[in-house]
Amino acid sequence: MSTPEWMDRTRAVRPGEELDAAWLEKYLAEKVPGLTGPLGVEQFPGGHSNLTYLLRMGEKELVLRRPPFGAKAIKAGHDMGREYRILSKLEPVYPKVPRPLVFCGEGESPMGVPFYVMERARGVIIRAKPPKGIELTPDFMRRLSENFVDNLVELHAVDWHAAGLGEIGKPEGYLGRQVAGWTERYGKARTDDIPEMEQVATWLAGHLPAELAPTLIHNDYKYDNLVLDPDHLPSIRAVLDWEMATIGAPLSDLGMALAYWGQADDPEERVALPFGLTMLPGNLTREQLVARYAEKSGRDVSGIAFHYVLSLFKVSVIAQQIYYRFKQGLTKDERFAAMLFGVQILSKTAARAIETGSIRP
Repeated sequence: MSTPEWMDRTRAVRPGEELDAAWLEKYLAEKVPGLTGPLGVEQFPGGHSNLTYLLRMGEKELVLRRPPFGAKAIKAGHDMGREYRILSKLEPVYPKVPRPLVFCGEGESPMGVPFYVMERARGVIIRAKPPKGIELTPDFMRRLSENFVDNLVELHAVDWHAAGLGEIGKPEGYLGRQVAGWTERYGKARTDDIPEMEQVATWLAGHLPAELAPTLIHNDYKYDNLVLDPDHLPSIRAVLDWEMATIGAPLSDLGMALAYWGQADDPEERVALPFGLTMLPGNLTREQLVARYAEKSGRDVSGIAFHYVLSLFKVSVIAQQIYYRFKQGLTKDERFAAMLFGVQILSKTAARAIETGSIRP
């Protein structure tokens, strides 16, 4: 199968993160009808959480997901069985997900950790560097950012009761648990003195808003978790990385999208963070994203500043956890050495948002 120039490139598996290819080939041939070897294994180099591999068997392209090595600080974020169940129940009612194929529990896996395999969703992914062969004009980015919001509204409209997704979350008291839980996670992964992190955690605990009716939320909704249809750009074909999905406050999902949404008029250090290409001309601003979401969903978005601050805090904690694993020698991925700077920048951004009560730069 030929690889278009805009397709995500894989590479050889990083040392220490290899799979048991001989066992895996036999296992997949038994579990997935129509698969025949030999098995080829490569690794997607991006991502900072669960490890993702490209598997090729004949003409089939599959994706395997497994927890990272040394993942102890946030076990819930690496629950492969939960992620597999979400995809299995979501696919019939929200088709913009990769089709899950097989889940392997910890006891059966020679890796010592559970994993699952799904079909590869082929398409264009907008990452920190523009995909080759596609011109990201202002008109393209405008339409993409509009589709970005509209698809989030569509996701929040999923009937999670009918889909049987009630088991994946406890919506009552969601925000309070989020603040307490992420504050605790930061404490466990803390390495350096960052005053803004303590300040933001204290503010969040004292300013919990009333909660809207719960919806299915993705919790990591951003450009590089979207797969675009190459034949109908910039339409969205699939949403990836459902590891943190739950039933909870819809504005927290919008807040997370805003936390990753850098603008050209943001402070220079934030624009420099590798959060994708949201600062390119044509993109909606954070305020325009919120306004479009309100228009399309009919929800009250007056409390969005709290959710923006909470999401900045959560992203900071995630970066801190990754840096902690690196400092402990649990991963050798050199990209993780710079994560502490991300914690410092984002926590300062959150502190400024508290001062101004705004999502503006």
